[in-house]
Amino acid sequence: MRILLHASAFNSLTQRLTVELAYQGHRIAVSLDLGGGPRGDEELRQAIHRHRPELIVAPMLTSRVPQDVWSQYTCLIVHPGPPGDRGPSALDWALAEGRRRWGVTVLQAVAELDAGPVWASEAFDIPEHAEAGGIAKSDLYRNELADAASAAVRRAVERFASHRFVPGSAPAATVARPYFRQERRAIDWTAEGTDTVARKLRAADSSPGVLDTLDGREYYLYGGQPEDELRGVPGTLLATRDGAVCRATVDGAVWLGAARPRRAPDGPPTAKAPAATVLAPTGLLHGVPEIAAPLRSHHKRQTWATIRYHEQGSVGMLRFSFPGGAMSTTDCRRLLAAYRHAAARPTRLLVLGAHRDVFSHGIHLGAIEAAADPARESWANINAMDDLVEAILTTRDKLTVAALGGNAAAGGLMLALAADEVWVRGGAVLNPHYRLMGLHGSEFWTYTLPRRVGREAARRLTADALPIGTQRALDLGLVDRVLACPPEHVPDHVAELAQEVAEDPHLPRRLAAKRVALRRAEVRRPLAWYRAEELALMHRNFYGPGSPYHALRRAFLHKSRPDATPERLHRIPA
Repeated sequence: MRILLHASAFNSLTQRLTVELAYQGHRIAVSLDLGGGPRGDEELRQAIHRHRPELIVAPMLTSRVPQDVWSQYTCLIVHPGPPGDRGPSALDWALAEGRRRWGVTVLQAVAELDAGPVWASEAFDIPEHAEAGGIAKSDLYRNELADAASAAVRRAVERFASHRFVPGSAPAATVARPYFRQERRAIDWTAEGTDTVARKLRAADSSPGVLDTLDGREYYLYGGQPEDELRGVPGTLLATRDGAVCRATVDGAVWLGAARPRRAPDGPPTAKAPAATVLAPTGLLHGVPEIAAPLRSHHKRQTWATIRYHEQGSVGMLRFSFPGGAMSTTDCRRLLAAYRHAAARPTRLLVLGAHRDVFSHGIHLGAIEAAADPARESWANINAMDDLVEAILTTRDKLTVAALGGNAAAGGLMLALAADEVWVRGGAVLNPHYRLMGLHGSEFWTYTLPRRVGREAARRLTADALPIGTQRALDLGLVDRVLACPPEHVPDHVAELAQEVAEDPHLPRRLAAKRVALRRAEVRRPLAWYRAEELALMHRNFYGPGSPYHALRRAFLHKSRPDATPERLHRIPA
């Protein structure tokens, strides 16, 4: 069928449904709602005229579908709540109320919001992550909720295509709940305990954050990882670690991973960045100690640790998870040090990642934006990424596996391609391109991407600047294995598979072949050549007059809406 996806943003869920429906053979186009009102309505009408859809699906929409559209076309709205739930903040309310089970409903657009006939629904469990203060909203949205939405939308599309299904009436709403405002998220640092504070922070991650005041200044705070050792006067800042800041509660402390100054009424937009980076210039961190995280910290510890290493037999597991998948210069250097430690261990196989949710999105645009010299910080960040990738590419005595529990993009995906094998959880969305940020890209992608998919496919993937799903990635050879497991089971499932590979009697032969291949590749063209060529172009992107990178970075961080739906979304290839 010809299906038009209409959304307020080309976000992770919209991308996932786009690639999955296209892979099933549907002819897909995307239109973006440009802020609602007449402008957004006209954009939708133009997309309808262009694509002539048989069905319209709205994966993430913050405004109404105009009556002249829903009265002529079947428009299916994806609501992030179970049948009968209504209101604009369904997932926020579910987390605030401590729900353990929630759902997604696909309903038909009518005059009243969230009140149309139900075409499909899918329930899902909300994991309890007691050791992490509860699951973050953004993680839940990208994983359990996205899995449920995918299943419900595919079922609804099949039902529509059958021409036999009659949707049921929407259940009567128990409560049409309002927008979840900041007043409900407010933290009383002098009265609330760690569990409550952590839950509020993680329920606002990564949007909108919790609005709070520090030394008379207002900030949106993000994070919520509990701390089980540090203590202090409630509300005070106790320590920093790897860009995060630890703040005391009445019975413990929590880590704030990121912060964003509140925008002044007539001031410029502000961007989210590591909390320590944002707060350091204010003097609030004067005298606050920086403490290191032990690489081999006990798995039961509650503390901020973005990198952990442990061993299971002959398998080394280097787990890392950076907020939003963004890796700053410091993050890359710390991960490189951890990798070198892991690579020196007497193991046969080394797994990178193996964590639920985002693997990596490459360089940290927020930290770059907050730097005194963004171009210089960009250069430092990309070189640190290249150092890490080169270390993985030149590992000769181990098989390396990149285990992606979720999405990956740009340099973060190219980081994964440095490994010998790439495993990815089904349903993840991969974006193997840099063009939308005005960058050529580095991380040795001109070597690793053609090596996997061929030169023509590599050219097409980077030039088209479109997401791809895991099945297409498997078909192309971009990944080696698709993991069919829930998000919660990714770490254990990867560990089991890794143990099987490490115990394979043919592994020594594979390692010998790997060393021969590395020597031959180095003879044909040294890795240093790829790095030099890529970085020469990246230097122009960062420093060249007229380069669009800095403007595109700011537009991305400030969530600026485009003037029109980009032409690349007018027709999505299968």
